[in-house]
Amino acid sequence: MGARKGNLMSVRDDIKVVDVTIRDGGLCNDFRFTDEFVRELYKTNIRSGVDYMEFGYKASREMFDKTAFGKWKFCKEEDLRAIVGENISDMKIAVMADVGRCDYKHDFLPKKDSVIDMVRVACYIHQIPAAIEMIEHFHALGYETSGNIMAISQSSAGEVEEAVRMLATSSVDVIYVVDSYGSLFPENAGDFAQVYYAIADAAGKKVGFHAHNNQNLAFANTIETLSYGISYLDASAQGMGRGAGNCSMELLLGFLRNPKYNLYSLLTFIEKYMIPLKNQGIRWGFDLPYMFTGQLNLHPREAMAFEAEDRHDYCEFYKSLLDNI
Repeated sequence: MGARKGNLMSVRDDIKVVDVTIRDGGLCNDFRFTDEFVRELYKTNIRSGVDYMEFGYKASREMFDKTAFGKWKFCKEEDLRAIVGENISDMKIAVMADVGRCDYKHDFLPKKDSVIDMVRVACYIHQIPAAIEMIEHFHALGYETSGNIMAISQSSAGEVEEAVRMLATSSVDVIYVVDSYGSLFPENAGDFAQVYYAIADAAGKKVGFHAHNNQNLAFANTIETLSYGISYLDASAQGMGRGAGNCSMELLLGFLRNPKYNLYSLLTFIEKYMIPLKNQGIRWGFDLPYMFTGQLNLHPREAMAFEAEDRHDYCEFYKSLLDNI
């Protein structure tokens, strides 16, 4: 298996930190962030040394009710430019395109006409051919691309390896290990990292990791996969993301030894914007229902419904999950 890269004191220049607060966090509030919130996060990420900021989804405006979501569900060019202008910073702009949920042939401009730098293509393992078709389309338009294979914890090792090999033959730039259900432990997250890295590195691709915090392991899994050569690391302010949330940006920036990353601006943003968001009643983060679905390797949708109803009958909920396995 692969050797670890660097140590706890070393700086890895290949590391890229990706802020997913608006995109994954948007799943907590239907993407209804104020322009002030998004603009201040954009400035904070630049000051903090973050390498990429993911603004949201490029979802189909035909498929999804535009009145049911905020603008970052759709990431129209004019809305992005209202925040970033021409983005005269070193930080790159990313959006996510879900296989089967976007009009990718119509909704993306050529890169030369857009402030978007990277399109992250998300798919399930059976959608790899469709994902590759999208990746080639975005590559031809001039964008950087990533392939994010979701819910790999429910696929066989052989299926995952074959999917990674297929992606590695495409024009994709980064292949992501995605712990959709927050069910991985550092040991098997590290195993996945080594498999992905061996295939991707041989093909000249980078590897990323996207964690969920169902078992309070998002940060632990992120730095474990980092140690095996994974270089694109997803994180969000205070871990804001669907359900149990993601790896906390403040933990990651505090861990990385590269002096380009700065924690102070992020802490100021948390004080001024994240705490009020929580005080409004928007919920995310580790809780027992998410722990249950993480331990049982299940999609968190039932836990999210449990939380939305403000239930506390944890034993009954756990038994119901066991009954349905």
